[in-house]
Amino acid sequence: MTVIDIPGSKSVTARALFLAAAAEGTTTLLRPLRSDDTEGFAEGLKNLGYAVGQEADRWRVQGRPAGPAAGDADVYCRDGATTARFLPTLVAAAASGTYRFDASAQMRRRPLAPLTRALTALGVDLRHGGAEGHHPLTVRAAGIEGGDLTLDAGESSQYLTALLMLGPLTAKGLRIEVTELVSAPYVEITLAMMRDFGVEVLREGNTFTVPPGGYRATAYAVEPDASTASYFFAAAALTGREVTVPGLGAGALQGDLRFVDVLRDMGAEVSVGADATTVRSTGRLRGITVNMRDISDTMPTLAAIAPYADGPVRIEDVANTRVKECDRLEACAENLRAMGITVNTGPDWIEIHPGTPKPTEIATHGDHRIVMSFAVAGLRTPGLTYDDPGCVRKTFPRFHEVFADFAHDLPER
Repeated sequence: MTVIDIPGSKSVTARALFLAAAAEGTTTLLRPLRSDDTEGFAEGLKNLGYAVGQEADRWRVQGRPAGPAAGDADVYCRDGATTARFLPTLVAAAASGTYRFDASAQMRRRPLAPLTRALTALGVDLRHGGAEGHHPLTVRAAGIEGGDLTLDAGESSQYLTALLMLGPLTAKGLRIEVTELVSAPYVEITLAMMRDFGVEVLREGNTFTVPPGGYRATAYAVEPDASTASYFFAAAALTGREVTVPGLGAGALQGDLRFVDVLRDMGAEVSVGADATTVRSTGRLRGITVNMRDISDTMPTLAAIAPYADGPVRIEDVANTRVKECDRLEACAENLRAMGITVNTGPDWIEIHPGTPKPTEIATHGDHRIVMSFAVAGLRTPGLTYDDPGCVRKTFPRFHEVFADFAHDLPER
C-alpha cells in the first residue's frame, strides 16, 4: 500500500482567505495550499492592505470587516479564477475605495458576466476595461445595501459562492434565487465554511438567504485537495496499486472525492474511512456511462484512463468544462485522438473507446489538469511528453516530483 500526502485544497484555501479577510480578528489557516493560484490570492489581499503572514504550514490573516485598508489599489489575479471572482466581490462591500483588477490572458478569456451583472444589480459601480463580462475591471466601492437577486450559476458555481460570502458584509443581507447550478458540491463547501466562520445560511431548494452581521475569525485546517487526489486514485486503479490518501474521509467537504465512486463502478475496490480513503486495483477497468456535472474537475482524470477500460467510457453533462482554463472536453478529445484513440464528442459529452494508446506530445493548453490527468495515462503508455509541463504550478508545484516517486515502484506489467 502507498500512502500519498496530498497538498491542501485550492478551493478551500481560497474560500478561507476570503472569509479570514472579512472576519473580525485574526484567522490561522493550517496547511493551506501553496501554489500559484493561492499565492496570487494572498498577494492580492496584501495589495489591498490586508495583513497576511505566511509561514511554511500556516498562514495568518488579520481580518478587516470594514474592507481593505487601501483606498486605492491594483490587483493582478494571475490565472486564478477564485482570485479573479472572489476579490472584486470582497472589495465591493467596502464603504469607499477604487480597486482595479486584471488577470492573465487565459483568465481574461474566462467569463465573469453572471457575477458582474449581479453585483451591478446590487448597486455596485463596476466597469469593464475591455470586453463586457471579462477582466480587466474596476470596482468603485460605496457599500452594499443588500436585497434580492436572481442568479444563473449554470456556468460556474463560483458566481454563487462569491455572492454567498458577500452576503454577511452587506447592510441587510442577501436573498439569492438560483435558476441554474453546476458543481453543486462546491456550494456545499462554501456553506459549511461560512458556518465555521460564524454565519448560517438558510437554504430552501435553490433559494439562499444570507443574514448580515459579518464573520468571526477562527483557526481553520485545510483538508487535502480531492481533485488532486483523483490522479493518484486513478493511477492505483489503472496500474494494480493500492493508494491511501489520509485526511480525506467520510466527513470531507469536497464533492470531488466522489470520483472514487466512479472508480468503484469501473471495478476498483474503494474504502472510505473516517479519516482516509483507499483505492485498490482489481486488475480490470469496466466501461461506464457517468454524469459528472457535479465533479467535472475530475472529468479529465477519467478521460485519460478511459482507453484502458474494457468498453467505451461516456462522460455526460460536462458543458461547463469548456469554459475552464481551456476547453477541457475538446483538449481531452484532441490528445486522445493524437494517441490513436477513437473519441466522439457533443456539446456536453465525450465518449472514449478502448484502444492501445501510443506516445505523443500532450497539448496542455496551459491547463494544469490536462498535464496531471495524462500523467496517469503515461504510467501505461511510456513516452508521453507535454508542451508545458510547468503549468502544474497553478495547483501542485511539486506534482512531477511526487508523481515520479509514486511511479518508481510500479509493478511490471
